[in-house]
Amino acid sequence: MTALAAPPTEPPTTDRRPRTPRRRRTRAGRTMHGGKLTYAILIVALLISAFPFYWTIVAASRSNADLAKVPPSLLPGPNLMRNFEAVMEEADIGKALLNSLIVSGSITVGTVLCCTLAGFAFAKLRFRGRGALLAITVGTMMIPPQLGVIPLFMLIAELQWVNQLQAVILPGLVSAFGVFFMRQYLVQSLPDELIEAARVDGASSARIFWSVVVPIARPGMAVLGMLTFMAAWNDFFWPIVALSSQEPTVQVALRQLGGGYVHDQSVIMAGTLLGTLPVLLVFGLLGRQIVGGIMQGAVKG
Repeated sequence: MTALAAPPTEPPTTDRRPRTPRRRRTRAGRTMHGGKLTYAILIVALLISAFPFYWTIVAASRSNADLAKVPPSLLPGPNLMRNFEAVMEEADIGKALLNSLIVSGSITVGTVLCCTLAGFAFAKLRFRGRGALLAITVGTMMIPPQLGVIPLFMLIAELQWVNQLQAVILPGLVSAFGVFFMRQYLVQSLPDELIEAARVDGASSARIFWSVVVPIARPGMAVLGMLTFMAAWNDFFWPIVALSSQEPTVQVALRQLGGGYVHDQSVIMAGTLLGTLPVLLVFGLLGRQIVGGIMQGAVKG
């Protein structure tokens, strides 16, 4: 009598399919997921950061008596246009806005162009004394700008530029920070092979700059332009020294608001709101380039 053979046992069914790129991306995405706590912290940080601007809108639309109440109202009021009219009467804010646009725009264009040229030279060109010149340029950032006010004012007085916009524009056309920023950006973003290929094709340094460097450096130029525009727009110290109340910038004109025995805070806030709107407009226009430039500079490879 022969023993019956045991039926063959089937191997356990296991999923041995190779991991697809889709699965890897899903798992990587789950690993990078911040969770509810992260989003809650970000929302709280956003509210804290946006509250001063919201309070500026509220204060600009209220009266001075409303702002003196305890607790003050946190909702916008009906006096926004009335306060804007008071700003126009107390200070020549229209001329101040125009002057600030001219000054900030000229400084931004000049700084972006000059600093990109200098950054390209320090990053990719070989010339004698490059390291020493870069060290001197960066070293000037350690000198407080207040130390140069007296000799700078003596210079513009000798040139008869006092109370003229070029007295504010020309000293700000180049910044050591901008040169260093564009140099670091081009070192990371501009391959040497592109420059060598352009030289093989017979392109000059000027043609390489306009046709090769500028398209690659555009995100970094947008970041530098935004930072420069904000610094020039918010500058108060040098414009109040070089300009008078007849040719004010926005920050100088705001000093004339809310005069009297009791300062009208609502009018001051209305003027501050008018002075802030152009900066928000510029940020909205350059926001995508700024974020792209920051991400491109932060991610390498």
